[in-house]
Amino acid sequence: MPTIVTHSGTFHADESLACYLLRLTDEFAGSEIVRTRDPDIIAKADIVVDVGGVYDAQRHRYDHHQREFKETFSPKYDVKLSSAGLIYKHFGRQVIANILKWSEKDEKTELIFLKIYNDFILAFDGVDNGVTQYPTEIKPKYRDSTSIASRVADLNPWWNQPSDDLDERFLKAVEMTGSEFVNKVRYLGQSWLPARSIVEEGLAYRFNIDPNGSVILFEQFVPWKQHLHLLEEEQNIPEAQKPLYVLYPDESGKWRIQAVPKAPDSFESRKALPEPWRGVRDNALSELTGVPGCIFIHASGFIGGALTKEGVLGLARLAVNFK
Repeated sequence: MPTIVTHSGTFHADESLACYLLRLTDEFAGSEIVRTRDPDIIAKADIVVDVGGVYDAQRHRYDHHQREFKETFSPKYDVKLSSAGLIYKHFGRQVIANILKWSEKDEKTELIFLKIYNDFILAFDGVDNGVTQYPTEIKPKYRDSTSIASRVADLNPWWNQPSDDLDERFLKAVEMTGSEFVNKVRYLGQSWLPARSIVEEGLAYRFNIDPNGSVILFEQFVPWKQHLHLLEEEQNIPEAQKPLYVLYPDESGKWRIQAVPKAPDSFESRKALPEPWRGVRDNALSELTGVPGCIFIHASGFIGGALTKEGVLGLARLAVNFK
């Protein structure tokens, strides 16, 4: 049985996750985890994580505490890797492929590999290396003690508790960080990625809905905001051809028209629904627009509804041309 060695004593989120990831690889599946700082044991280990003072992938030595260590995930990032980031950089594609039963060489695997680093692993690297999320002169309004790093830290014994069960506590941290990683991978592979495909198809088809490409129509609800902005960036879509409105059915079978925000998390729309419509409902809205079956337009103009697909299409065509 292969042996994974990491340091003894107080444990952290990065080596907890690193050990879990290694157990998902072909080479180190089922490995024993040994926590020590004994140089002789470290020297004999099959793979060493977060201890030992050496980074040498050829020898499976993955420490990041050396003064000269400058490794990042890619030139895009300036946050140095922790042991979690190191193991992920070298083994992540295989781990994702094993979880999702895909090929390592599949384009989908690469997409999820990059997305997981940015959305999940990067935080482990930042916290372990003491990188703040925002300038230190900004005082936070509250303290968040529920992050995964905080929850791992809480698994360590209190200062006034015995520490003879540290290894058992560490294994709980390994399981906690690992299960959250696996859930994230499954979500991205089985929910986020299929949604991206639908948004990509809608984006490509939009000129069949509106000659200027200003309207996207989905035949089912799908989370679209983040995907749309990412795809626009990837495809270098010029401003004049970016969609202004997205149409989709809601959970009741009625239809919605939603203005595309300027950014995924923004409350400001590229072109809000016309001001004279805002706050108007039902028959009054149908009389005002000439579109049968209107339900509402939100007071801020970011969203509206109609009974049918034809209704929201009618609203969208009017809104696109509204001056």
